[in-house]
Amino acid sequence: MSDAAIFQRRFEALAANVEDFIRGKPEVVRLALVCLLAEGHLLIEDVPGVAKTSLAKAIARSVAGAEVKRIQFTPDLLPSDVTGVQVYDQGRSRFEFRQGPVFTNILLGDEINRASPKTQSALLEVMAEGQVTVDGHPIAVPYPFLCIATQNPVEHQGTYALPEAQLDRFMMRISIGYPEDLADEVSILSYGVTRRRPDELKSVMELDDLRLMIRAVREQGVADNLREYVARLVRATRVHPDVELGVSPRGGIALITASQAYALAAGRPFVTADDVKAVAIPVLNHRLLLTPEARIQQRTPEAVLSEVLAAAPVPAGR
Repeated sequence: MSDAAIFQRRFEALAANVEDFIRGKPEVVRLALVCLLAEGHLLIEDVPGVAKTSLAKAIARSVAGAEVKRIQFTPDLLPSDVTGVQVYDQGRSRFEFRQGPVFTNILLGDEINRASPKTQSALLEVMAEGQVTVDGHPIAVPYPFLCIATQNPVEHQGTYALPEAQLDRFMMRISIGYPEDLADEVSILSYGVTRRRPDELKSVMELDDLRLMIRAVREQGVADNLREYVARLVRATRVHPDVELGVSPRGGIALITASQAYALAAGRPFVTADDVKAVAIPVLNHRLLLTPEARIQQRTPEAVLSEVLAAAPVPAGR
């Protein structure tokens, strides 16, 4: 069995386990797993009650040996509540660093936009570099470090919008949406009646397996014409008439990396333009700042990206 086939088999097992709890949303689950295997951070943005936190917990519980911690973001949360704090030890007559919840493999940040901008900024370094600087000394967090954050886009009382710098550190922004099929909604109601929780899911993968899959994504080759295709896409967003601020080079790197993971999840040892298209909107939609005129016309980043994808010439072959 090829390495790509082994990757696909593990991916499908992981996806099936999560889908056993998150019913009727296979594409959402796959995108979330692709993001995490590409070493990206995931922002789940949707209305209350559609299983945003449950999706994050289901993914976390599916990996045995992974340390999972959760932060409930509130307006009174302090940066030291996130990264850690220096505590004076009287017995040793010195300060010691008490690690915060970011020192984990999977961090669940619930309602991240309820924290103050000062507290939100405490995540910038660890999300970008996998470390926390304390008194000028960098301290690495466990590997891998994956942040899954949720936020409610319709309730603005007591919330603080995420700054562009922090949004850019999330590889993907996805939404779950309401159940589409009646049977799925009935299953969800049954889970509620029986009090089933994502914590009850069995793990289907060891932490070392997750590390191997992440390494495989890193080693996945990308042809030169695909790199040029991605470069053309991100450059096209910068000159679109409805866009005030286009996709940064970091966004282009995120798009290639997510495409690598998406291709391996399909069992292919190479990346195609279809892989890029499949992940382009969730990877890039939160990286665009539309012009005031476009917002007045109720244009969306998703619509702009669809136009850019449709207009860009697709490279031949792989």
